[in-house]
Order: sequence, then structure tokens, then C-alpha cells
Amino acid sequence: MPAPRKYPDELRERAVRLYRESDPKPSFGRLAEQLNVHHEALRNWVCQTEVDTGERDDRPSTDVLAENRRLARENAELRRVNEVLRAASAYFASEIGPTRRWS
Repeated sequence: MPAPRKYPDELRERAVRLYRESDPKPSFGRLAEQLNVHHEALRNWVCQTEVDTGERDDRPSTDVLAENRRLARENAELRRVNEVLRAASAYFASEIGPTRRWS
């Protein structure tokens, strides 16, 4: 289960919208101070939104990150299953005995 988020999604969306709609662009520090969030969090939200909307391509999109997390979980589960199968195979092989020959 993921850790709870420090900032609600509504605050994130509002902060990004305020930054993107402002002209001239305010500094991240000033806007973050007004919204009572950390300036690096605001900067990351804006950058990630720009990636998701296709304005930037220097980091993975939210969809790609979610797919990578899903694949990592699936990979870990498959590794666990393989380990159980190896252990079961070794157990049953020892039950058969080392002298038995397969023809």
C-alpha cells in the first residue's frame, strides 16, 4: 500500500494551474510560499504536468511510471513463484533419489 500523500490532489492541480496561467511566471519559491507548499514539490508538479501534456520529453510520463511500477511488482511476484518452484523441484528430486536413472 502506498504512503499517504502529503498534499491533496486538488491542491496540486490548483497550484499547477495557478503557475501555468500566471503571466509573467512567478518564481516557484514565491508561489509555493503563498500556497504553503515546498517549492521543490511545486516545481516537480509543474514539470510532471509539462511532461504529461507533451511539452517536455526529458523525463517519463505519469503513465510510463505507473506501468514501470506495475511491471516491477509483477516481476517480483514471478521471482517469488520461481523460487518456490525451484525449492519444490529440489525437494521432489531428493525424494526420487540420486541413483534412479531416467530412460
